Amino acid sequence: MALHPRTKIDRRTLLIGGGAGLGLLVAWATWPRTYPPNLTADPGESLFGAWIKIGTDGHVTVAVPQCEEGQGVYTAMPQIVADELGADWKLVGVEPAPLNPLYANTLAAETLFAAAFGQLPKGMRAGHARRTGLMLTGGSTSIRNFEVELKRAGAAARVLLCRAAARRWNVDWEACAAAGGVVTHGSQRLGFGELAAEAADESLPDEVPLRSGEGARLYGKPLPRLDAPAKVDGTAVFAGDVRLPDMVYASIRQGPSGETQLARIDRAEADKVPGMLAVVTTDQWVATVARNWWAADRALDAMRPRFRTPENVINSDSIEAALSAAFESEGARIEQAGNLAADFRGARVVAAEYRVGLALHAPLEPMTCTAQFSDGRLRLWLPTQAPGLARAAAARAAGLGESDVIVNPTLAGGSFGARLEQDAAGQAALLARRIGRPVQLVWPRGEEFRHDRYRPAAAGRLTAKLNEQGRITGWLAKIAAPATGHELAERLLGGDALAGAAVAVAGSGDASAVEGALPPYAIPNLAIDHHPADIGIPTGYWRSGAHSYTCFFTESFIDELAHVAQQEAVSFRMAMLGQQPRLARCLQMAAQLGGWQGGVPGSGQGIACHSFRGSHIAVLAEASLTGDRRVKVERLVAAVDCGRVVNPDLVRQQIEGGLIFGMAAATGCSTEFTENVADVRQLGELMLPTLADCPDITVEIIASTAEPGGASELAVPAVAPAVANALQAATGIRFRRLPLLSDAE
Repeated sequence: MALHPRTKIDRRTLLIGGGAGLGLLVAWATWPRTYPPNLTADPGESLFGAWIKIGTDGHVTVAVPQCEEGQGVYTAMPQIVADELGADWKLVGVEPAPLNPLYANTLAAETLFAAAFGQLPKGMRAGHARRTGLMLTGGSTSIRNFEVELKRAGAAARVLLCRAAARRWNVDWEACAAAGGVVTHGSQRLGFGELAAEAADESLPDEVPLRSGEGARLYGKPLPRLDAPAKVDGTAVFAGDVRLPDMVYASIRQGPSGETQLARIDRAEADKVPGMLAVVTTDQWVATVARNWWAADRALDAMRPRFRTPENVINSDSIEAALSAAFESEGARIEQAGNLAADFRGARVVAAEYRVGLALHAPLEPMTCTAQFSDGRLRLWLPTQAPGLARAAAARAAGLGESDVIVNPTLAGGSFGARLEQDAAGQAALLARRIGRPVQLVWPRGEEFRHDRYRPAAAGRLTAKLNEQGRITGWLAKIAAPATGHELAERLLGGDALAGAAVAVAGSGDASAVEGALPPYAIPNLAIDHHPADIGIPTGYWRSGAHSYTCFFTESFIDELAHVAQQEAVSFRMAMLGQQPRLARCLQMAAQLGGWQGGVPGSGQGIACHSFRGSHIAVLAEASLTGDRRVKVERLVAAVDCGRVVNPDLVRQQIEGGLIFGMAAATGCSTEFTENVADVRQLGELMLPTLADCPDITVEIIASTAEPGGASELAVPAVAPAVANALQAATGIRFRRLPLLSDAE
């Protein structure tokens, strides 16, 4: 779909390339190393490689392979291209890229599926992700992975336009310049649209120069979002906006977590609902199809589906017990330095245990997919962070080859990692095949919560030794958590033989389950152990991954150690950040902007810092407990260094949103479990912050010339420990569990 200046709602892009089932490793060497682009041009447009189209009216369309879920990728990626191309921002549009190995996100593959790709030989990882066509959005990787390619694409198109203009003017192309959608040479001017057709036939020189100089640059400017106008006027197309001729609507009910099977439904009661059309069942779920979604959902309730109870009963107590039991098993050492055993031998140590509960994704848009089966081909419309995996899931469910499935990616109404999962694609595909009409499947909100792939519950047992000067000389972090990285790779890459084999030999430890647990501080002796915990609940990738709990463990414990050492918390941290100048600067800046008072009793101030995805952040929080024992966060101050910034407004939006998201996770956004079913059924039960609960927020982006780091997840991890540390300063009580106060009720 192209947004601003043009809208292409019903663009039907055949996603091709990169199948599952890769065969023997020996075949890897014979796979192709280059791939032709399959981007298509409309009448009046000329193609410039795999990324850019230019029309005769001067519009520039950039193909974006990433899912726009609110993070601004539909603006940042075109902005990089437009800057290098010299385009007029008012004439730049965007559309989803077709599935092609050219658009594989190799960095996201290594980040999200480290359990598989981390086991492959280093030289094979990127090649394997590309050959399997892994187009992925996640792990704050979009700019970090694609910036260089986008710059090269923009530079190449600019050179071709300059060469076409130079040919007309009979001058040296290197004496031509491009800016504002116009190629110039002295007083001579030609618009991109006038040159596009000729330029597309030009050839590139051996060396394609990038733009130099600071004049008329778009990179680093707070340009308006390309997706904003369509979202404001209602023309933006989300999956729920898709309307097809003769379309019907479906709701779904699935069994409790674990091995369950549909046992009974009351079909006669469903038929009493006006508009009810059909019931589709499998062993795992039942769906109702009606003329409107409300009728389908009412019919589903009327049927009162019953599922056989799983043999293993899961509840909140069993989850807690599984975490505790995990500590009794031998852990896998993930990180180590120095000689921790010698440092701890005979020493007095400080120890504390922290726990976090399950966290839900809870995006505003529930799981949804529209499917149409006709003429032997299946078409899908859905928000997805992994279109190739969605196509594969739909093909399996419908009994089709992947080449017979067409995926139309739509905007996503939030995700936070939830749209990596492909259940809805398979379900909608099966419904469309059986019903013989286009079907729009929307999960009820309760189903979204009952069958989320939760951020796992986890526990951390931290132990440290302080020397006579109050410096940390030894650090041991034992973390009990599900092997979510293994689980994610097995679930989503199940058809990838090579990746599956890599997961199988990865061993019991899962590095992604303790990612972020390595402190940024200079500690001479340390060890990080993962104790895999089988909690019986499916888990998945959640915004910031394991950092969301490992940062809480680390920064809360650092604060406790500062108290034991009788040192002020910022100075205590700064003394250990000599080798982390960027993080140290963030810490100093947050303390200065927030008016840090030293975290003294009664101040209600807490601070925390964290580094990941190539970025750094420090968060100062001011918080208190209300008379009815609720956490009130009055203020959040964040200092951020995320390297070179494409669009500062986008970064600020992501940091502000991440702070609120992190605050929500600190105070709610969790669920208990009873007999294999999540207790939470409605958004109102999640204790999410309302507008009235939102604190005063200050965000300072520190100018940096370093390579771009991730921004969309950066603000999430440090909020919870900053708030917990603030509550300790306000009340004198140390809260060691998320959601906060859940251990005090």
